[in-house]
Amino acid sequence: MTQSLIFAPMGVLALLTFVVLGQIPLRRFRAGAAGQIVSDDFKFGESAAVPGHVSIPNRNYMNLLELPMLFYVGSLMFFVAGKVDAVVLGVAWAYVALRVIHSAIHLTYNTVMHRLIPFAVSNLVLMAYWALFFLR
Repeated sequence: MTQSLIFAPMGVLALLTFVVLGQIPLRRFRAGAAGQIVSDDFKFGESAAVPGHVSIPNRNYMNLLELPMLFYVGSLMFFVAGKVDAVVLGVAWAYVALRVIHSAIHLTYNTVMHRLIPFAVSNLVLMAYWALFFLR
């Protein structure tokens, strides 16, 4: 199997991260223009005065820079070790799909129990991804 195929799910997750990053200034500028926030609301990070629809993209972005780092490292480990196969790719794509679903819920209607499920399952998939590397 072509080992470089592992870069596709990595690229999609990176793209998702950049898309979410783009939501941060977009929502902040819109809220500023609508008079919902002022610059001092961000003087020491996001204050409690920042509405949820404005602060959520920043929280989602931080989520995408936390545990997904283990996905990127694990993917590079599979690539370097030459262990990329159909199972590894399937697990990688499952992880990315779950993160996309989580972000989509978080950035739209944001029902906690709905977003908890793909988030929790994605973490289990990530653990399985690492176990798969060391058990093979």
